Amino acid sequence: MEWAEKWYDNLWAPWRMSYIKNFSGTKNEEKNEKNKCIFCEAQKLDMKEALVVFKGKFSFIILNKFPYNSGHLMIAPYRHVGNLTELNDDEMLEISKLIKVSIDALTKAYKPEGFNIGVNIGEAAGAGVPGHVHIHIVPRWKGDANYITIIGGVKVVPQSLEETYNILKPLIEEVSRNLGL
Repeated sequence: MEWAEKWYDNLWAPWRMSYIKNFSGTKNEEKNEKNKCIFCEAQKLDMKEALVVFKGKFSFIILNKFPYNSGHLMIAPYRHVGNLTELNDDEMLEISKLIKVSIDALTKAYKPEGFNIGVNIGEAAGAGVPGHVHIHIVPRWKGDANYITIIGGVKVVPQSLEETYNILKPLIEEVSRNLGL
């Protein structure tokens, strides 16, 4: 079985499918009522309650509530836009700097062996929140996608979101100050 030899090279997240399907096949008006934008809603809440670890001038860093791994961060602009092409130069520059801030802080906190950094634009590309563009930063380690994830559909994340928040928030603040953000 060729797939069995390579299964550990992939980061499977079968539990995300129900979340993604929740957005598919629904009229836009129904989506807006039923599924408010998590990034717009997060801006209205207390930072810790919303899992926001940093607020910049144009964008913010937030923990993923359903992480692929401990430390899974997302960077989103404050403006509700669905595509990178809709961002202005100031937003793009700050988001780029926040990617650097995130990588530096995650490296200090967790010492990962690598990172996945990506953006899904549109439902067809797998965007869970297609109307509000955001960048995922996922720390990776060799063998972090294990057998129980694939066979059992269970992802073991060894750290609570509160612990992750408390570790990353001060590191992100420190790194962002050093970059003049």
